[in-house]
Amino acid sequence: MSHRVARSILFLTILAAAPSGAQTQGSVGGRSEVFAGSELEKYLRVLQSVGAVPLYPWSSRSFSPAELDALLPLAGDHPWSKHYDWEARHARWTFDLVRPTVTSRFNSTFPYGWNDGPIWAGRGVTTAVQAGFAVRYGPLSLTVAPVAFRSENDGFALMPNGASGRLAYADGVHFSVVALSLRKEDRPYGMLDPGQSTLRVDAWGVAVGASTANQFWGPATDFPFILGDNAAGFPHVFLGTAHPINLWGFRLHGRVVWGRLEQSAFSPESAGTGSRFIAGVLGVATLRWVPGLEFGLSRFSHSVWPPGGPTLDDLLRVVRSQNSANQVRRANDNQLASAFFRWVFPGRGVEVYGEYGREDYNQNLRDLLEEPDHIGGYSYMVGLRKVVSRPGARLISTRFELQHAPAAVVPSGRERLPVYIHSGEPAQGHTERGQLLGSVGGLGGAATVVALDVYHPGGRWTVQLTRMLRQDAGDFPKSGQVNPRARDLQHTIALERLVFRGRYDLLAQAAAVYEMNRDFGRDAFNLNLVVGVRADLR
Repeated sequence: MSHRVARSILFLTILAAAPSGAQTQGSVGGRSEVFAGSELEKYLRVLQSVGAVPLYPWSSRSFSPAELDALLPLAGDHPWSKHYDWEARHARWTFDLVRPTVTSRFNSTFPYGWNDGPIWAGRGVTTAVQAGFAVRYGPLSLTVAPVAFRSENDGFALMPNGASGRLAYADGVHFSVVALSLRKEDRPYGMLDPGQSTLRVDAWGVAVGASTANQFWGPATDFPFILGDNAAGFPHVFLGTAHPINLWGFRLHGRVVWGRLEQSAFSPESAGTGSRFIAGVLGVATLRWVPGLEFGLSRFSHSVWPPGGPTLDDLLRVVRSQNSANQVRRANDNQLASAFFRWVFPGRGVEVYGEYGREDYNQNLRDLLEEPDHIGGYSYMVGLRKVVSRPGARLISTRFELQHAPAAVVPSGRERLPVYIHSGEPAQGHTERGQLLGSVGGLGGAATVVALDVYHPGGRWTVQLTRMLRQDAGDFPKSGQVNPRARDLQHTIALERLVFRGRYDLLAQAAAVYEMNRDFGRDAFNLNLVVGVRADLR
């Protein structure tokens, strides 16, 4: 066992043995760190389930500083009320630090890690650092929070894909149509990413700005269909509502985004055509007579980056039908769409949610009614959370989330591909720099999470079970042959501890990953360790 692994295990042991009571010395920061998918964003969602945070749509994240003014709990006996600064901000000008965070990830056998933004955790040790600041002046706000990481990227057995050169490191099954990578070549890998950085103006009910931050579209916590934090956020500009607009019977909240995606070095596309233009639209509605219920639609379009830059026609592509172009096979973009809902019952500490998503579009209305998933694959996701309050300002949250994206089927005369893959241009799939923009379980076919989170004044305990279908090579209906290793399945059990110590947040996680039929071969085991420190330097 290497010295670095021994040190990580020692750190985990000490942290697990530490007393669970709060050890705070005054409140620390936090307002500037409620990023989409972050620790604090998830905590606020749990508080909303028990009524400590006002009802507000959660399917359009991240939140602006103005939205956080309405969301942050200003008082009340909740677990982290004394550790973080929850006070209302009335000053016209404010400045906050995004607390410096250092994390180290270790994988013993193969790359493992998801929903961690731009970070790619290869085999060996991956170290990441994030820091920054947030400034607000009236309706204008600026957050600068870059992330730098470096992975040792040690070697491991790659799944043969029949390609050579750089493509030998690409996806083992779909390397010709998706820009995913199994390994970042054969040397250490790292980069500096702009991270959760945003410049925006919120005034007169309108929000406009530019950002590289992650976005969560839809109600999912772990497996969002369109956008989440599995990959880096991409450069984009946006226009939308600053808060839900009251239209009497319902409230409407939404945004339109335009941006640029980049491919990895292991894409089937040449470097000259690797950039993509994206246009997306998201709308979320709440009903006046049904408190806690939100529902909405989203649509997202990829196309090759125009040589002279995007035109008005490109900007409007996402709100127009492409059925006629698709009917004569002239469509030159890849579109995804989803419909979703979320229903919160604060009096009972319960929320339920779900999402249906699909690739591309049909040829016409008849084709849609006959076969809704024609051409592109489809996915559905369901989730449930139950939160129980306990004496001593403790909250116990039980959550479940399942995504199912059926394996590709090719009936006679019909074309259907897995989710996140497109048969024409662009051929990089639904990715940004080699990682999936949506759910990590979408391309493989299925993913499930069952977890127990215990929030208390001293931090958080989490036990999580995950089952993920990475790849499926089963073809029994066509071949009549049973392949006992056709399903590449990962089963993971993880224990995580977050501890507050004065102005420091200490994080440790240990996960055992057992992968059945890895790369359609033998079973494999991976030990995943994560340690992190976030410090308040004020």
